[in-house]
Amino acid sequence: EAHRAGHLFKYFAAEAYRTTGDIYQSLREGVSLKVLREPIGVVGVITPWNFPLAIPAWKIAPALAYGNTVVFKPAELVPGSAWMLSDIIARAGLPEGVFNLVMGTGPEVGGTIIAHSKVSGVTFTGSTPVGRKIGAALFARGAKMQLEMGGNNPLVVLDDADLDVAVHCAIQGSFISTGQRCTASSRLIVTEGIHDAFVDRVCAVMKNLRIGDARAPKTQIGPVASEAQLTINKSYVTQAVAEGAKLAAGGSEVTSKTPGHYFAPALFTDVPPEAPVMRDEVFGPISAVLRVPDYDAALAAANDSDFGLSAGIISQDAVRIEHFSQNAEAGMIQVNLPTAGMDFHAPFTGRKGSSYGAPEKGSYCREFFTMAKVVHEGRGR
Repeated sequence: EAHRAGHLFKYFAAEAYRTTGDIYQSLREGVSLKVLREPIGVVGVITPWNFPLAIPAWKIAPALAYGNTVVFKPAELVPGSAWMLSDIIARAGLPEGVFNLVMGTGPEVGGTIIAHSKVSGVTFTGSTPVGRKIGAALFARGAKMQLEMGGNNPLVVLDDADLDVAVHCAIQGSFISTGQRCTASSRLIVTEGIHDAFVDRVCAVMKNLRIGDARAPKTQIGPVASEAQLTINKSYVTQAVAEGAKLAAGGSEVTSKTPGHYFAPALFTDVPPEAPVMRDEVFGPISAVLRVPDYDAALAAANDSDFGLSAGIISQDAVRIEHFSQNAEAGMIQVNLPTAGMDFHAPFTGRKGSSYGAPEKGSYCREFFTMAKVVHEGRGR
């Protein structure tokens, strides 16, 4: 993650030189027409705890590169990494007041940033309910907003899938980083012909996942972020079982000599479509398998969500891959890859309840961090 943050700052350092405007041919004789890009002003940056370096980097770096000033409010769980990142930025030699770190609770500090009349726009990553409240407050005073919110991401596995690839993508997408990624695979939508073999293989791999100290080189699953997150994970397991789902693997707290809160990744089958694990952003190492008869049913199930962040398909059928890429209701499509895993120079974007406003990362984010000014100039007679 530290390397990713560094790459993001390097990318946007160069992006400062690539910022361009446009020149149009006016319809009026003797008139020139050009479009300029200007910074929006003060940008509020509100970030979550799951990627405490990378997410601030991909918001702060473009904000500065496009000429804005920044007020940065990190999540309460990760003040140390926010302080270190801010120290690095301060030592880079920015003029006083260009970059500002403010720590505190969401309602107190975040609420002040959102409501302040001199904050021209807010870029936020967090839950959908909080994002909607922020969006409403910003809209009420006419400020810009870039909201990256929740996800309940589908991974579709078709009968013709390479089983090794499918299992790898399911494990990586669902459980690595303890599922605490907005692009994690929450729903594994699997067609009849490969369903049983897929579930058996995934369960076999899960039994051998190494859970423990995240600093140990061989560890695959580290601790969840907090005791509160552990409680949420356990409650989803209890609720799913109560609603008739079958717990195929994992789903229990794990003891460790290393301090922290550890949880064995959980896999469910036979889950009711309306169960919370199928609908909510769980934000933990919990995934549910949905058996479907064919591709059409798989696509319909993938799109049956209030979210639309990332969607994946595992198949060797080029026609179905192309159809899925064009018809899956998600901002990002992964083909024979885990749903989690993006390139830092490409846009990060979602649909429906997952995103609102311009994409993050890459050159597309300039639509949020800058505003257009159109200049008409008469050249005389």
